[in-house]
Amino acid sequence: MSGFLPDWLALREPADHRSRNPALADALRSFFLQRQTIRVVDLGCGTGSNLRATAALLPDTQAWTLVDYDPALLAAARTALTDWADAARETSDGGLELVNGVRTITVTFRQADLVTELEAVLPTDAATRPDLVTASAFFDLASEDFIRRFGRALTATRAAFYTVLTYNGMQLWVPRGPLDQQLRAAFVGHQMTDKGFGKSAGPLAPEHLSGTFRAYGYAVSEGDSPWVLTAPRDASLINELARGFAAAVRETKDVAGSDVDKWVVRTFTGAEVGHTDTLALPTPGVTSNLE
Repeated sequence: MSGFLPDWLALREPADHRSRNPALADALRSFFLQRQTIRVVDLGCGTGSNLRATAALLPDTQAWTLVDYDPALLAAARTALTDWADAARETSDGGLELVNGVRTITVTFRQADLVTELEAVLPTDAATRPDLVTASAFFDLASEDFIRRFGRALTATRAAFYTVLTYNGMQLWVPRGPLDQQLRAAFVGHQMTDKGFGKSAGPLAPEHLSGTFRAYGYAVSEGDSPWVLTAPRDASLINELARGFAAAVRETKDVAGSDVDKWVVRTFTGAEVGHTDTLALPTPGVTSNLE
């Protein structure tokens, strides 16, 4: 799977954090409220933004394994997390021990290709299996087959699952223009091409996730988490989003290049991008309906 540039991930982080669905965040907090410690696996961790947003919802003692294909992003995560923490030190195994407020967080960095190593990063033995598996802005890049495989691997651990900011296909631009819907359709088509996991689920990913985990007997909750972007606060993100959107549309060749040129030179004062957050919690005594 191809990676993302750290600068883009840093630019989007404030919008990512404020857009998370608060009801699902509260439900996750409540699920682990009586726990003192927790083990977490973060898939496609990028620069560690998901840890920085989710740690406050979890018990005071946390052990995170950050998994990404791109070693440059793992290196950027190390730097960003060190800067974020109140105190940080390197551990003997090359990880980090962070103090943030009342929380102590140990971090292990793991470079892995989830296409071939998914089950290896989700161990099932009692000593190392995760209590929570999480991801951010990830599963719309994955295929339906990968999501089903992921569901099998995760439910074998009986971990909770929390993923945020899965693209759901809704996209609006301010001001609106006559080419918006044509370009949006082309962009969705681009989203559903192979991003390294087979044909991507794109905006159908939330539906595939909820269906998979319900079939495995998990209790599933979903909530909207749209980016609602306005200038001047989000002007840089809006501009970069528009450029990336236009570049993806050009790759499809579904829209005339001259029309894309007209669209991308517009001055946008706002944008809304639809996302879905998903929380799937294990329930006792329920067997899987999936083969």
